[in-house]
Amino acid sequence: MAHFYKDNADLQFYVEKGIDWSRVVELTERRFVDADGPKDLTEAKELYRDVMNLVGELAANEIAPHAAAIDAQGVHLGDDGEVVFPKELDRIMAQIKDLDLHGLAVPRELGGMNLPMLVYFLNSEMLGRADVSVMAHHGFHGGIAMALLLFSIREGTTEIDPTTGRVKKTRFLEAIQEIARGDAWGCMDITEPDAGSDMGALRARGEQDADGNWFVTGEKIFITSGHGKWHFVIARTEEPGDSDDPMAGLKGLSFFLVKTYDDAPDGTRTRHVKLSRVEEKMGHSGSATCGLIFDRAPALLVGKRGEGFQYMLTLMNNARVGVGFECLGLCEAAWRKAVAYAAERRSMGKSIDRHEMIAEMLDEMEADVVALRALCVTAGLHEEIAQKLQLALDHYGQMSDTERAEAKRELARHKAKSRRLTPLLKYFGAEKAVEISRRCIQIHGGNGYITEYGAEKLMRDAMVMPIYEGTSQIQALMAMKDTLGGILKDPARFVRKNAQAQWRAVSARDPMERRVAKLQVLSFGVQRHLVAKTAGDKAKGLSGKPMTEWPDAFLKNWNPKRDFAFAMLHADRLIRILTDVAIAELLLAQSKAHPERRPHLERHLERAELRCAALEREITETGERLLRKLGRLPEERAEAAE
Repeated sequence: MAHFYKDNADLQFYVEKGIDWSRVVELTERRFVDADGPKDLTEAKELYRDVMNLVGELAANEIAPHAAAIDAQGVHLGDDGEVVFPKELDRIMAQIKDLDLHGLAVPRELGGMNLPMLVYFLNSEMLGRADVSVMAHHGFHGGIAMALLLFSIREGTTEIDPTTGRVKKTRFLEAIQEIARGDAWGCMDITEPDAGSDMGALRARGEQDADGNWFVTGEKIFITSGHGKWHFVIARTEEPGDSDDPMAGLKGLSFFLVKTYDDAPDGTRTRHVKLSRVEEKMGHSGSATCGLIFDRAPALLVGKRGEGFQYMLTLMNNARVGVGFECLGLCEAAWRKAVAYAAERRSMGKSIDRHEMIAEMLDEMEADVVALRALCVTAGLHEEIAQKLQLALDHYGQMSDTERAEAKRELARHKAKSRRLTPLLKYFGAEKAVEISRRCIQIHGGNGYITEYGAEKLMRDAMVMPIYEGTSQIQALMAMKDTLGGILKDPARFVRKNAQAQWRAVSARDPMERRVAKLQVLSFGVQRHLVAKTAGDKAKGLSGKPMTEWPDAFLKNWNPKRDFAFAMLHADRLIRILTDVAIAELLLAQSKAHPERRPHLERHLERAELRCAALEREITETGERLLRKLGRLPEERAEAAE
C-alpha cells in the first residue's frame, strides 16, 4: 500500500531529527498544562508521528488515485447559485472532516487537537503531493480558524488564563468552532477588478451606520474557496492619500469578517453575499475560484479602522508559508513521476534514467526538492515560534524579568529569520513548481503531453504558483527592499557580517564551510553594488544642502519609483542569489549536526556557485540601457550613457 510519509526519507528526517521540536512544543502545549494533552516532548513527537502516518496513508490511497477524476470534472456554479463539487472531492472532504484534521492546530479548549501549525504544514505537503486542489481547499479551514483566534487576541477580544494559557473566551468562537468541525470554512478576499498587487487601488467600501453597524459593498474576484461561509475582507473606510505616494491609500483600508450566508434548520440558505461566478481555470480544477458581489453585506470590523493593511500582511505571510508547502508537494509529485517513468522507459538499449542528460535533470530536480523542503520547514518553524512567543509574552506565562528579557530577544531573532525567509520560500517554491513540472513533461516526451499520464496536470496546477498569494515579482521586491533597507539603516552591521564571511572563506577548517562563506561574500558584494548605485545617486542630491538636512534628505525622502530603479530592475536576480545563499546556510547547519546531510550541501553548492557568479555579472554589468529607455536614470548618468 502506498504511503506518502513512509516513502519520503527527507520528510522523515525533519520529523525525527531535523526539527528541534522542544521550543515549539513547549509553547504549543503551554508547559504541558492540559490533562488530555501529551505530558512531555516524547509523547508530543509520538502524537505528531501518528498524525503524519495517518495523513500519509490518506493522501496516497484516498486522494491521489482520484486526482485525475477531480481535475476532469472540476467545479461549477449550480442553478441554486452554490458551488457544486465532484463527488470524489465531497467524499475526500468528508473523510478529512471525520478525522478531525480541519481543527488540527486549533486549541483543545476550542474543539481542536492543539498541534503545532508546523505539523499542519507538513501534512499539507503530503496533501499537495496527492492533489493541490484538495490541499488548497483543506488549507482554508484550519488556517482561517487560527487566523480568527490570532486576530481576536490581537484586538483584545480574547480572554486567556494568564497561568495556563488556555482560551477562556474569544470573539469569533462560532466561526472557529464551525471551521474546526469541518462544518464551514473561510477565505480571504483581497483582489478586485483592476486592483491586484496595487492595494492602494481597492474600491470596496466599508461603511458604518448611525447605530455603529458595519456593512461592506463592492466586488471581489479570484477568491480561492470563495464559496466558504466566513470571509476576511479588506475594504476602504477612509479616503485615499496623495495619489503620487506609492503607498497611497493603504492607511485608509480596514479589515472585516463577513458571514456570507446563514443556513436555516430546514436546510434553506440565505445569502448575504452573492457568488457571481466560478472561474474556469488552466489548473487547480478541483478548487473553487469565485467572484463575489457584496451589497451592504453585514460585517464585523476586525481591530481598528485603518489597520486593514497590517492585518492583511499577517494573513498573507502565513498564507505564503502554506503555499510554499503546497509547491513542495507538487514538486515532490513531479519529481517522483519523472523518476518512475524514466526508470521504465527504455531507449537505445537502456532505461532513460541512465542517459546522462536525463540523469542530470532528475538529480537537479531532487536537489531542488530537498532545498525547498529546508526553506519550508525553517521558515514555518521561525514563524510559528515568533507568533507563540508573542502570545506568551503578552497574555500568559509566569516569567521572571530575566526570562522575559530573554524571550523578547528570542522573539526578535525568530521574527527576523521568518521575515527574511518567507519571500525567498514563496519565490523559490513557486518558480521551482513550474520548472520541475515542465521537466517532468519533458522527461515523459510525447506521453507527457497526453492527459492520461498526469504530467501535464502537474504543470497546469503549477502555473498559478508564481501568481497567487503575491507574485514572484512582489516577493523579489520585498526581499530587495528589506535587504537594502537593512544596510542603509545599519551599515556597520553589514560591514561586520561581510568581514566575518570573508574571514571564514579563508580560515574555516571545513572546505564546505569555506565555500558557503565565499557564496555569502559574493552576495554581500552584490548588495554593496546595489546600495552604491542607489545611494550614490541619492548622495549627489545633498550638494548645497545644510548638513542638518542630510538625515531627512538621505534616509527619509526616498522615491521608490526613481531612487530604487536600478535595484528594482535587478530584484529578481538578487532574490535568486539570496535564496541560494540561504539554502546553503541551512544545509551547512544540518551537515554539521547530521553528517549524512553533507551530500545535499555539496550537490547544492556545485550548482549554486555557478548560478550566483552568473547572476553577479548580470547585476554589475547590465541595466543602464533599459533604465535609460524607461527614463529612470538620473540626468548625469543618462547623459554619460549617451
